[in-house]
Amino acid sequence: MVLTADDVTWFEASRPRMEAIAYRLLGSAGEAEDAVQETFLRWQAADVGRIEVPEAWLTKVLTNLCLNQLTSARARRETYVGRWLPEPLLAGDPMLGPAETAEQRESLSYAVLTLMERLSPIERAVYVLREAFDYPHREIAEILDITEAASQQIFHRARKHVADGRARAEIDEAATRRVVEEFLVAAASGRTEPLVRLLIGDAIAVADGGGKIPARVKAFEGASAVATFLRGMFRPSEAKRAMVGGAPAIYAWTANGGPAVVAVVDGRVVGVMCLEVAAEGIAAFRSQVNPDKLARATARWAATDHGEPLVSW
Repeated sequence: MVLTADDVTWFEASRPRMEAIAYRLLGSAGEAEDAVQETFLRWQAADVGRIEVPEAWLTKVLTNLCLNQLTSARARRETYVGRWLPEPLLAGDPMLGPAETAEQRESLSYAVLTLMERLSPIERAVYVLREAFDYPHREIAEILDITEAASQQIFHRARKHVADGRARAEIDEAATRRVVEEFLVAAASGRTEPLVRLLIGDAIAVADGGGKIPARVKAFEGASAVATFLRGMFRPSEAKRAMVGGAPAIYAWTANGGPAVVAVVDGRVVGVMCLEVAAEGIAAFRSQVNPDKLARATARWAATDHGEPLVSW
């Protein structure tokens, strides 16, 4: 079928919502864009005039494309070099989607995106559609070709899995920046004691280098081990400068709605460290340093007034 100008305009108006759904489902901005574009091709080939509820039709097509992608992604990640972490999105990125409610903010947090890797593809789809986009179970059932009762059961199971692994506390933007600033001061001190005081006892630190940047597969566990690791990470050296192509400037920032540290070399984002904050202190550090997963962050950074760095190497 040949789409009319109105059909194309309507689809483009729906694109931001679809990209936000696909990003939460896949944890990858690039894969989300591809899934939405494939949905457009299906829309282009359909008899649009016979589609009674276009939004429902598009959501069904997109979600099922993402389910197929998630199934194949699991196989690919078995051969991934190192630990796989999602692609972080910096503050203001439209792909973050709705963040008006606590549930929506939680669903896009880096910690929850990481935890959702534990869910089956259908659990992830039900969780995202219900928690982040408030789809009623009746519509979710139609999208996924399951019963409404099954949708409810899957959602409760998925929500419990995510809640069981979550330590994050909701904090406002000002408090987020203070957490990062305190952490950077402690990390730059060259001593472990100030870092240990900011961490909970069973804190962890993990990183994704994708085989491009050295990153340990096994997580650092416990406040002492994490503090020792972070002290070394933030100690400048020629080897580290050579690894990332220059001297990084370090900023306190927000990624996926939570506190983050962004490292930038000549306008290029070379690392995003997302902090998971609990009531007692910092619970986790998840660092994305794989350059393949930082291109969108770099583009967003270039469009942002980011001021002066807090630390320079």
